[in-house]
Amino acid sequence: MPTGVWIVLFLLGTGLSLGSSWILVSRLERLGERAGMSEALLGMVAALAADAPEITSAVTALAHGQASVGAGVVVGSNVFNLAALLGLGALVAGRIGLHRRVVWLSGTVALWVALVCVLTVLGACSAVAGLVLVAFVLGPYLFVLGSGPERLARLPLPTEWTRWLTAAVHEEEVEVEDAVAAPRGTPRDAVVAAAMLIAVVAASTLMESAGTTLGTRFGVADIITGGLVLAIVTSLPNAVAAVYLASRGRGAAVLSTALNSNALNIAVGLLLPAAITGLGPRTGQGILVAAWYAGLTVVALAFAYRDRGLTRLSGSVIIGGYAMFVAALIASALAGYVTPVTAVLPAALVGVVSLWLLAWPRRTARPESAAERVPQLSVSSSEYPTRYSPLSPDSRSWPPS
Repeated sequence: MPTGVWIVLFLLGTGLSLGSSWILVSRLERLGERAGMSEALLGMVAALAADAPEITSAVTALAHGQASVGAGVVVGSNVFNLAALLGLGALVAGRIGLHRRVVWLSGTVALWVALVCVLTVLGACSAVAGLVLVAFVLGPYLFVLGSGPERLARLPLPTEWTRWLTAAVHEEEVEVEDAVAAPRGTPRDAVVAAAMLIAVVAASTLMESAGTTLGTRFGVADIITGGLVLAIVTSLPNAVAAVYLASRGRGAAVLSTALNSNALNIAVGLLLPAAITGLGPRTGQGILVAAWYAGLTVVALAFAYRDRGLTRLSGSVIIGGYAMFVAALIASALAGYVTPVTAVLPAALVGVVSLWLLAWPRRTARPESAAERVPQLSVSSSEYPTRYSPLSPDSRSWPPS
């Protein structure tokens, strides 16, 4: 077909994919509300639905043997999520206030998933082993998000740990509650959700096919097509939603959207299909993308924990890191391989700047923001027994709050 037709098909597939995923998110939120899901778990379901375009594009590419495109879409979109959701969100809002417990809870899972991603792309473990390792942490995390305080209190863990988990989940739910507020679903919502899921799959498949065809015709490397073009396009709904939440001061919702979206991308969009079709040969460019994903995750979480949130300065560092990533990826594509300078210099620059800023003394006189204050519970004492109250002093014992 003529190139002009492929361009129209790419734009058509992109529009249909993003629009359908947006409707899918809203209907799944309603069905989750009807099923009685917790707000935190409901946010996880919404993140999975919003990830449908990149997951479908990645699965399509891997099924067609285009490993660079498939891995690039998933991992590249994760790097973009960190820049657009956290970095840009902090710039727009001025400051994203975060509870340290939320950073600990979400950040631990995010770092584990990023580490497994790097090991899998390096070839240090198979896709099946990587999927098992991710499920080993992601499964309990989902269980904790979906559990009430009474169920958490019955876990075979030290009392201080269950108190801490109860407080962390409550703090996240307070932030996510307004972000995912939805009416109760109806059977009609289930029908619409099923139809939109089919539409997302079909449109994303069309978008991926048209994008890779155009990339081949214009001589664009597969890693650029997947890791930059498709990664950015498929992540736009999450970016818009995160900037909106950041402007409303919903810091934990922004962090959860970014980190949970990235974790689900790796688990469902990369490791699960790769366990069936294979990940393809190891490439320097694929390793480069995975390393930047893990590195920027560490940088974002380090600033978020130290400052109890993200400021315009730390947001600028994250966005600057993404710009360095784009430059390194384009340079490697032009050269045809990853040179030592391309691999080391941009990452070293971001690392040095980040370490310097992290070592800079904090201003302790800054008043505590609303998002950093421990929220007041609006539930009855029967739902939160006193000895397991997330507001008790013992709940702050470990990890640090």
